Amino acid sequence: MNVDEDEKWMRRCLELAAKGIGNVSPNPLVGAVVVKHGKLLGDGFHKKFGKAHAEVNAIHDALRKYRTLEGATIYVNLEPCSHVGKTPPCTNAIIHHRFARVVIAMQDPNPLVSGRGIRKLRAAGIEVVTGVLRKDASRLNEAFVKFITRGLPFVTLKAAQTSDGYIARIDGSSRWITNRASRAVVHRLRSQYDAVLIGAGTAITDNPRLTVRHVKGRNPFRVLVDGRLRTPLQSHLFTDRHRSLTIVYTSNRAKLKHLQEKGIVMRFIQNRNSKISLQEILRDLASRNIASVMVEGGQQMFEQLLRKRLADKVIVFRSSKIFGKGISAFGSMTDKFHLTATSSRDIEGDVLEEGYVAYD
Repeated sequence: MNVDEDEKWMRRCLELAAKGIGNVSPNPLVGAVVVKHGKLLGDGFHKKFGKAHAEVNAIHDALRKYRTLEGATIYVNLEPCSHVGKTPPCTNAIIHHRFARVVIAMQDPNPLVSGRGIRKLRAAGIEVVTGVLRKDASRLNEAFVKFITRGLPFVTLKAAQTSDGYIARIDGSSRWITNRASRAVVHRLRSQYDAVLIGAGTAITDNPRLTVRHVKGRNPFRVLVDGRLRTPLQSHLFTDRHRSLTIVYTSNRAKLKHLQEKGIVMRFIQNRNSKISLQEILRDLASRNIASVMVEGGQQMFEQLLRKRLADKVIVFRSSKIFGKGISAFGSMTDKFHLTATSSRDIEGDVLEEGYVAYD
């Protein structure tokens, strides 16, 4: 086994898999590459939920140029499925075409199926290698892993801050802290998450659309958590042409019928001590096959998610502006967590910083 060669082709799998971002959820991101004697025969990726899997697309691509794939190696960043779902098992196709070797980055995280595809391939006499670039593969499918193992969506907190650490002025106003290039990146992120979530304060102060406008991409579900249902009925979330993508969680039944008639999904959540259970909301979103959520504010929502240890990642866009005083992103929770695996990059003068939440 040539480790360098295996890693080279697995990196290609991961690059291909990433092309499915925003289109395959709640399925995983998967790429596949067919190689023989060091030569690329074909490749493919999972393009859309419910459509052909990466392995099948790679095999079909190779068969357009080569009559047989016997003795070849197929690289795939996630264990091939061995069960019938919306498509036939990928293990069957691999066995049928007499592959000699299968290289896998990570096992399927679903405890009900993990390892079955590998065992089936080995039982058919195929050499199986696992763990090649496993950490990279796990990071790519971090939302899928959490969704399938814990029944909760992956939660990212996204904030725009001034250089002195404020997301809004004292009166709550915040437009615009960051530049246009940063806002375009935010819209790209929206297209990659299944849902965007805000609290009532942000909805009332900013009247956001939460749609994808500055780039090409799908619009996410728009989730509003508004216990008392204070958000004005004329808000964009309730009146624009994307209102069918709005999901409202509330403990106030007063306006339920009116909003339901507009095509808005209304979910009544029992009020506990004047607070709606965010864990209950996240589980309900997962039941709707929403595997990833980007939270765009505000401070109270960030604090609640961090206090309940429900946030997984933080993305902060930091501008050069200075407010002097204002509202901080994480309030009382600022010193209760830290970030790991951090990274940063420049966006035309703004700085994008991100990392994974570790609770102190």
